[in-house]
Order: sequence, then structure tokens, then C-alpha cells
Amino acid sequence: MKDQVHHAAAAGYKTIAETYVRGRPDYPPQVADWLTDTLGLNAHTAVIDLGAGTGKFTGRLVATGAQVIAVEPVAQMLEKLSAAYPDVLAVKGTATDLPLPDASVDVVVCAQAFHWFADTEALDEIARVLKPGGRLGLVWNLRDTRVSWVPKLDAIVNALEGDTPRYYTGAWRRVFPHPAFGPLQGQRFSHGHTGSLEDVIFNRVRSTSFIAALPQDERAKVDERIRAMIESEPELQGKDVITVPYETAAFVAVKGS
Repeated sequence: MKDQVHHAAAAGYKTIAETYVRGRPDYPPQVADWLTDTLGLNAHTAVIDLGAGTGKFTGRLVATGAQVIAVEPVAQMLEKLSAAYPDVLAVKGTATDLPLPDASVDVVVCAQAFHWFADTEALDEIARVLKPGGRLGLVWNLRDTRVSWVPKLDAIVNALEGDTPRYYTGAWRRVFPHPAFGPLQGQRFSHGHTGSLEDVIFNRVRSTSFIAALPQDERAKVDERIRAMIESEPELQGKDVITVPYETAAFVAVKGS
């Protein structure tokens, strides 16, 4: 397998599989219809969950009845996925080296992942394994910055991103248009992540690759900044349980025939 995993992902994700499970939000109910109606997933289709991580999106794919193949390069994340979904075929692989034959699957889904490998080589490889007319689905959960305190939290995180690829920069879009695919079509869904402050804010930030890769004392400073932000926000201070507002961005591109 070609080793093309970004250093932030390689260093960060191998140590935080459990934190990732606790801190990452689920996806809104509308995603179920998007998977079946827009991507065409059903019991007669096969789908790759590319960059599957700990399996946070895998259950959504399994629920469609499709045959699910989870592909993930970080062994610690893949181990967590396999424990949660023992009936799913889980394999180590990257977007530029998929361990599948040509034209073998109907759909490839990248949930919270495509920004890591958004280049022509990856799209060429995804197109290789897709059948003619197959679909590429891209999904991201994003904190909703229309809520006043969210940009303050984002600023704490974004200041440390370095050269880490992120959805919000839009750099992932530069690989489109691609000759193998039609135009990107997008939808957005609103939802919330409800839970303890420890999970929905602290563990969510700790599960960010480049935060997890920091030395322990630097991670502690991030916690301190977040705690100070929480104490300054009337909507957050003194709360044991909160709801973090999210938007889910979902895109589809269809492979030519």
C-alpha cells in the first residue's frame, strides 16, 4: 500500500480512537434519505466507506442494506471499526491505492475525510473502482458558525492547524471538475450534538488530528483556552449538558458511463 497519509493524521489519529468515538457528532436523519435516494444505496449495491476511521459513518451505510467495504489507513482506527461492525469487511488502504478490482463498486462515500486526499490521483483511483454511472458521495459535519460562540471555539482550533487540510478552506474543491465525473451537487442539513461539555466540546477538539498530535503540555493549554471561552459565554457557563449546533454538507458526483 502506498503510504500517502498526511503527517497530522498519521501522528494524531493513532492515539485518539476512543476520544474520536466519544467526541464526534452523529449525522442527521436526513442523511438516510440522501444515501438511498441520491446515492442509490440498497441491498443490491456495494459501497466503499473510504477513510472510514472508527466507523462513525459506517452504521449509516450498513442501514441501507448495501454491502459495505470500509477502507482506512490508520490501524488503530480500523481496529475500533472492526470491533463495532464485525460483519463489515474492513481493510487497510488509502484513496490512491484501493484494494479492489476495476469497476467493482456502485458507490464510494468519504465522510469527514475527502479533504485529506483531495487530488487528481485519488479521484483517478476512485473512478477506477466505480462502475460506470457510479456515485461519489462526500459528507462533512461542520459546527454552525451562525451561533455566536462557535466562531470563538473555531478560532482556538484553527490557530493550530498548520498545513493540515481542512474542509472549511475550500482547497478540496480545486480537484473538481475531474474528467471522470459530472458536476458536484450539494445539499445541507442542520442538526445538533447534545451531550456533556467534556464530550461535545473538549473531546471533539481533542479528536482533531493536529490537536491530538501536539505535545501533552500544548494540549493542556488548548483545554485551558476552551475552558476560559466557556466561562465567558452565558450560553455555556454553568451548563453540564449542551447542544453544539452543526450543519452537514453532502455532495455527490456521478461517474460517466
